[in-house]
Amino acid sequence: MNTLQQAGFWQRFSNMAALKKFGHEWFARLEGCFLVSLGICFLSAAGLLVSGTAGLSIVTNELLPVTFGFWFFVINLPFFALAIKQLGMAFAWRSLICIVCVSATSDLMIYLIRFEEIPPLMSALIGGGLIGIGLILLFRHGTSLGGVNILALYMEKRTGIHAGKVILMMDLIVVAAGLMLFPLVQVAYSAFSFVVLSSVLGRYHKKAPISQQAEEQAQS
Repeated sequence: MNTLQQAGFWQRFSNMAALKKFGHEWFARLEGCFLVSLGICFLSAAGLLVSGTAGLSIVTNELLPVTFGFWFFVINLPFFALAIKQLGMAFAWRSLICIVCVSATSDLMIYLIRFEEIPPLMSALIGGGLIGIGLILLFRHGTSLGGVNILALYMEKRTGIHAGKVILMMDLIVVAAGLMLFPLVQVAYSAFSFVVLSSVLGRYHKKAPISQQAEEQAQS
């Protein structure tokens, strides 16, 4: 094998490795989106609030009725500006794709999957756990679901505060606002699901790989 043939072989090998890595990354992201959507389905079945900007959008739409989609878009705008500036355009685009995926998949699941009767406590436990695992997969593969997720990764990168703690602090705002609009029992179960979500992130989310990847994305 001459030098040119060797160069061609290694180039093809490199391209195959890059393609395999690309496929692995996106499979993991889609898997994370699926788990988050399934978790939302469990929470919706019991009428519980959803974590993050989705929860804020629900509360805001109760106070200022327009549509959920309108407020979800408006509330997410400043977070995406932060993502583009601090975490890179590629990160922002990946997050946008995952948001669209979760929006479509969760709507489809809620339509297709019917729970005859599910206890709110079980719904909060399973839903919060599934969303937490889904977010871990997304964070580990350089993306998020926008909103509070972006703020959490940025704060983790800049200050070292664990992403799970940032998300929990923001969810407490959702709980406080929800107390003014929804029954106490409903808000209490929602708060429990938020604690489960943050506990899963706190136990299994590794800060260093995400922070390092975000740093590389911000510099690229």
